[in-house]
Amino acid sequence: MHLITKLAPNFIAPAINKQGKIVENFNFKEYISKKITILFFWPMDFTFVCPSEIIAFNKSYNEFKKRNVKIVGVSIDSIFTHQAWRNTSIQKGGIGKIKYFMVSDIKREIQKSYGIEHPELGIALRASFIIDENRIIRHQSINDLPYGRNINEIIRIIDAIKFHKKYKYVCPANWDDKKEGIIPTKKGISNYLSKNLKKI
Repeated sequence: MHLITKLAPNFIAPAINKQGKIVENFNFKEYISKKITILFFWPMDFTFVCPSEIIAFNKSYNEFKKRNVKIVGVSIDSIFTHQAWRNTSIQKGGIGKIKYFMVSDIKREIQKSYGIEHPELGIALRASFIIDENRIIRHQSINDLPYGRNINEIIRIIDAIKFHKKYKYVCPANWDDKKEGIIPTKKGISNYLSKNLKKI
């Protein structure tokens, strides 16, 4: 199920904040109000690929913050399991002090509303959603369980969203914030390709 261009489903669920405290009724819509947001799902706490991704998002926290982007992570584990994982050192299989909200989807309602539930195991696939200031989903990616996601690619897409909003140019293949965009006209693409063909 693709959700691109659609309104991101809201949810109210228990969560752990960056101080490690329990928030019983975390309201996603209220929390992300008027902010670009990355919402990502991982299958399960205390596993293998998952901690690397959660830590990678945490290490890039300041890159998201300087872009005024919020991060929210979700899995089916209870808030108490999230809390225990945060309180376990990285050297012992934990994740340490995470700076963003970790939501508990213990009833599996959130992953179902986003259409990213594994068809056999009942856990979330490795799904990421980039949601704009109007709560419209502008990007989604879904990996099967063995494959970790690329956080830098998520940041690149956020930069592209901001670039397009500011300049109204579109972003070609392999675009990043050091490259020019395309004026979305026949002349614009002709000009772009004539100058950049070797760089694509």
